[in-house]
Amino acid sequence: MNAAEQAKSIAIVSKIAAVVNLFHSQFPEVLTDFNPWVKNSETTQFDDPHSIDLAFHFSQRSFACQSRCILMQIRLPGAMPTHSPRVIGVELSGHGGFGQQWRFSTTGHWEFCGLTPPLPDAQRKLRQIGLKTLQLFDLLTLQS
Repeated sequence: MNAAEQAKSIAIVSKIAAVVNLFHSQFPEVLTDFNPWVKNSETTQFDDPHSIDLAFHFSQRSFACQSRCILMQIRLPGAMPTHSPRVIGVELSGHGGFGQQWRFSTTGHWEFCGLTPPLPDAQRKLRQIGLKTLQLFDLLTLQS
């Protein structure tokens, strides 16, 4: 579900803002989209009420990330409490002119898969964003 729609309390808004700052600390050139899903018949199948979805757009295709846009989906365990939201994982996917180029998930082996995965340095940065997002939502303690 669009992050803008999930922002129902100060706690959630502050965690979303912190995630955006994490992403911008690694990729300062991106623009953040708090409403990546357009409400139409084609996208309703992706509307998951148990996620916080953000998109990060590069002004041109990022060679390092092998994409023009990165979709971030912060997966929630079910009905999200407004006071202390927790997550079960983070999924990132890179998209370009030919659709999805790669996918990454913090559940499983933390590996990138797809046609054109990001370059190694960008992969390191994206893994770090995933780890810090999990820590932010208190899923992981000081594990680096």
